[in-house]
Amino acid sequence: MQCILKTQIVYLHVQMKKVLIITYYWPPSGGSGVQRWLKFVKYFEEYGITPIVYTVDNPDYAIVDETLKSDIPSGVEVLKQPIWEPYNIAKFLSRKKSNNASMGFLNKKKSIGAKITSYIRANYFIPDARIYWVKPSVKFLKNYLAKNHVDAIISSGPPHSLHLIALALKKELGIPWLSDFRDPWTEIDYLHQLPLSKKALRKHDRLEKEVLNHSDAVVVVGETMRQSYLSENKNTLVITNGYDQDLSESVSKVKRDEKFSITHIGLMNEDRNPIILWKVLSELCNEDKEFADNLIIRLIGKVSGLVLSEIEKYGLSDNFELIEYLPHNEVLEHQKSSQLLLLALNNVESAKGIITGKIFEYLISKRPIVAIAPMDGDLAKIIQETQSGDVVDFNDRTSLAKVVKKHYLSYTSKSLEVNSENVSQFHRKQLTEKMANVIKGII
Repeated sequence: MQCILKTQIVYLHVQMKKVLIITYYWPPSGGSGVQRWLKFVKYFEEYGITPIVYTVDNPDYAIVDETLKSDIPSGVEVLKQPIWEPYNIAKFLSRKKSNNASMGFLNKKKSIGAKITSYIRANYFIPDARIYWVKPSVKFLKNYLAKNHVDAIISSGPPHSLHLIALALKKELGIPWLSDFRDPWTEIDYLHQLPLSKKALRKHDRLEKEVLNHSDAVVVVGETMRQSYLSENKNTLVITNGYDQDLSESVSKVKRDEKFSITHIGLMNEDRNPIILWKVLSELCNEDKEFADNLIIRLIGKVSGLVLSEIEKYGLSDNFELIEYLPHNEVLEHQKSSQLLLLALNNVESAKGIITGKIFEYLISKRPIVAIAPMDGDLAKIIQETQSGDVVDFNDRTSLAKVVKKHYLSYTSKSLEVNSENVSQFHRKQLTEKMANVIKGII
C-alpha cells in the first residue's frame, strides 16, 4: 500500500508543470488589474500547475489593498525586481500630488505641463511607461531560467510592455509562451485620445503584431477581442474574468438598503459618465417627490470631476453618495445590499468589446443589473445569457426611463429581485481549469 501511495505521489509530481507569470499587478495592488492572475495562482496547484510569479519590487500602485495578500497560496515563489517609473516626473510637470497612473482616467482639460507630459508619454514611452523595466527584467530572468526550469512563460498586460519581456525570452530561450490580454493594445479606448505621432502609432501596431505572432497561445477576455486577434494568431482563445465567492454565501442573509439605491463600483471617467442616467433620474425626481426621497446614487471608486459636476447640474446632489475607495470585501457587501447595480461602459468606438471585471461579482450579488452599453456587445451577451438584468443603449433615454421605473415599482412592492442563471461558469476555479488546459496545450 505504501508503495502504491509513493508511486502516486511521484506521478503527480511528474505531472506538475512550472510556469513563470510576468505581471505588474500583484498584492498589495488593489483594483481590478490584480484580480485575474492572483486568482489563477490561487487555484493553479489543483490543476497541475506550479506558478512562479515575477513582479515589481517598488510599485507605484494607484490603489492598495492589503487584504488581497491573504489570497496568495502559501509557498508560492514570488520574484521581485525594482522598476524605474517616470510617473514622478510626470506628476511634477503636471503639478499633481496624486498618482494618475491609470491611463483610462485621462483629463481632457489639461494644463500646459500636463499636455507636455501627455505628449512625452505618448511618443517616448511605447507601449507604456513601464518600458524601462523590460531590459533589466530580461537580464534577471535569463539568469534565473539558466538555473531554474520552467515549462512555460505567461505575460499579462496591460501594461503591455510586460509582453516585451516575454517576447525577448521567447526569442532567446524558445520557452513556450502564452500572452494574456486583460485589455486590448492598439484598440483600447484611451490610446487614440493620446497625442500620438504617426510614427508612434506604427510602432504600437508593429509591437502588438510581433507579440501576437510569436505567442504560442493568446488569451483574451472577450469574443470581440478574439475576433480582432485571430488574423495574427489562430490560437487565440477567450477566458473571461470571474468571481471567487461561493454562490450560497453571496445570497445569505443580507440586509438590503432601505433606500432605492443605485450603486456603481469602479472608476467613472469622462467617457464612462452616464449623462443619460442623470437626466432620467432628474426627471423622475421632479415628477415624483416620493421617488426623490427614496433615491440614492452611490458611486464607489475614483470619479471624474466632470461626473460630479453633471450630478450637481441635474439637481441630484442630495441623492448622491461618493465613496472613493473600500477594501474588496466591503465592496462586495455594498453590492449585495444595493437595490440596483449600475454598469456604465465607456462610450467609445471600442465599447462593443469591453467587459468590465465587475460584471462577474455583480452576478453573484443577486441584484438586478442595469447596464448602459452596446446592445450587441460582449457585455450585453453575458447579461442576456445569465438573465441578470437590463441593457440599454447609450442614447436610448426612453428605454432607460422604463427600466428604472420598472425596478422602482418592484422596490416599492418589496419584490425587487433577480433570478439569474448560468452563473457558475464564471467561477474562478472553472476558469483556472480552462487556463491550465491552455497552458498544458502549448507545452
